[in-house]
Amino acid sequence: MQAILAVTLPFFALVLLGYLAAQREVLPEDAIPGLNVYVLFFALPCMLFRFGSSQPFARLIDVRLLAIYTVCALAMVAVTIALTWQRGGRPGVDLKDASFGALVAAFPNAGFMGVPLLVALLGDNAAGPVIGAILVDLILTSTLCLALAQASTHRAGSADGRGMFAAALLSLRGALTNPLPWAIVIGALFAAVDRKLPGPIAQIVRMLGDSATPVALFTIGSVLSRAGRHAHSRTPVGRYLPVALLKLVLHPALVFGLGTAAIALGAQVPRFGLMVLTLVAALPGASNVSVLAERYGADNGRVTRIIMASTVLAFASFSALAWAFGVGRAAA
Repeated sequence: MQAILAVTLPFFALVLLGYLAAQREVLPEDAIPGLNVYVLFFALPCMLFRFGSSQPFARLIDVRLLAIYTVCALAMVAVTIALTWQRGGRPGVDLKDASFGALVAAFPNAGFMGVPLLVALLGDNAAGPVIGAILVDLILTSTLCLALAQASTHRAGSADGRGMFAAALLSLRGALTNPLPWAIVIGALFAAVDRKLPGPIAQIVRMLGDSATPVALFTIGSVLSRAGRHAHSRTPVGRYLPVALLKLVLHPALVFGLGTAAIALGAQVPRFGLMVLTLVAALPGASNVSVLAERYGADNGRVTRIIMASTVLAFASFSALAWAFGVGRAAA
């Protein structure tokens, strides 16, 4: 466990530093969007490009692992909405807020936190499954949840076919304008044709990529602090803690359970890749969902608290799961 904590503690400490810097106004609030832009459009794409271009295509796009992760992401969305949607006299939240809660529960912080953390724990081979998970979440999970959230306002909580289709197209367009999947795809193409960037450009990409990890982690904390200050409501614990626990407990359990069942039935699922995907699912919810909730008029207070609770609890739960997989013992 000591070997695992030696890796995980600095990662979560940087998130805490970002939170405290924004909370104490050492970092001006106006600077936080600039940090986010730097990570999203410059540093993180360069890091993902480097990993994508250094991995064999079959390791990046393992259809078996993608299928397992996709089924579990859809299951998480369905279960979370079913448990939290206020319908038929049951307590809960409206469909828009249920959809954003489901997005947090199914969308781990694999980009800002997952790639550097899992590579630090397991080596460069871990990057492939994490990158595959990022593609699923950016293109499928976020598109589905945003479509449900937007369609819910189209007709007072009833998502009819046309509303769903139009909302899905808008959400998919948003996903395709995100630079992260394109960085992965371009990196994979470079790997497929065995091409390298020219020396000076490669150095720029390397420098930007090297800055991604500390700045991204610091940004997570500052974004959560800002979202908390801009929250429009005070959310009871019962409205956010159960969703955080679904993220940290049910999501990895589904991934590991489905993958193990597939192996038992004779599917050639790589055990290392399954372990990586399970650890991806055990990461806290993606911090950018709080920004999306604010943009789409959802209860960003509830969403922020789900993300914060999952981030705080993940330090213990993620570290314990990594230890259960023998990561620390292998490194010792």
